[in-house]
Amino acid sequence: MIKALLDGQHITFAQPWYFLFLLVLPIILIWEWKNKTPQQPNFRLTSLAGLGAVKPGWRVRLRPALKILRSIAFMSLVVALARPQSSNVTESVDSDGIDIVLSVDVSGSMLAEDLKPNRIEAAKQVALDFVNKRENDRIGLVIFSGESFTQCPITIDHNIVNQQLEAIESGMLQDGTAIGMGLATAVDRLRNSKAKSKIIILLTDGVNNTGLIDPSTALEIAKAYKIRVYCIGVGTRGEAPYPMQTPGGIVKQMVPVEIDEPLLKTISGQTGGKYFRATSNSSLSSVYKEIDQLEKSKVEVSSFKHFTDLFLPFAILALICFSLEMLLRYTVLKSIT
Repeated sequence: MIKALLDGQHITFAQPWYFLFLLVLPIILIWEWKNKTPQQPNFRLTSLAGLGAVKPGWRVRLRPALKILRSIAFMSLVVALARPQSSNVTESVDSDGIDIVLSVDVSGSMLAEDLKPNRIEAAKQVALDFVNKRENDRIGLVIFSGESFTQCPITIDHNIVNQQLEAIESGMLQDGTAIGMGLATAVDRLRNSKAKSKIIILLTDGVNNTGLIDPSTALEIAKAYKIRVYCIGVGTRGEAPYPMQTPGGIVKQMVPVEIDEPLLKTISGQTGGKYFRATSNSSLSSVYKEIDQLEKSKVEVSSFKHFTDLFLPFAILALICFSLEMLLRYTVLKSIT
């Protein structure tokens, strides 16, 4: 109870209008001060010189404490009547999460700088923001170029997913663009999932040119497991600056942007997903925001609020102060006037 009294943010008052009575206290004190007319006996003395050194006794000095005790008693009584209460909220959360696998292209072309600082870093940043918003979902990470690799199995521990996202970079795997392998590995991560909704977000900037599994085969597997696939083609239209290694150092050269949009649209369309084209950092961020809105987890929260009355300590304090004031007033601090 003491902790609840000290922790003001959990205190509410059932009848707060009683606090209006506190406005009466300063009015009473001011009225008593202005209308105080000391009634003291009169004595005729030939001289007051001998009384100058006389100091008031301790009883006289303590008499103002009576008003302090009465004021404390009055304020405590008002607080008690306002019925302070501590509140305790119990929540029951029922969540139908979604299992999501991010399949990210890490081929050499992802170093192109039409997105800043380059495609792969831009893709990592928006993916990190996306993961942090999906509190109730399990998320996994697959990377692919000429081959594919599970960077992180699906997990609810988003810190692990974020760490693995930050660690990916171009050149981790054999170069090339194996879209079929990237999709097939992501499907494999989800095939044993019991989630009601399973989705893959596949991001690439190229055309399938290698890999042991054809994209059409991977597509049929995804459809068999009822997995929705959202495909993102990342890269500007036309040409993009690319850092080329030369004997004289790194130079920027313009290279053509080739994305197999018909294939990506087919994969998305036949699995119930959607295809997006991201030509800039802002459009890539908008793509992930739209996917976030399309794939909402069902979360039901039941909240129960419990109240505990805390007026008793204030009522006891008011009784103690009032009793002490009356006791002192009519005993040791009794006035003769």
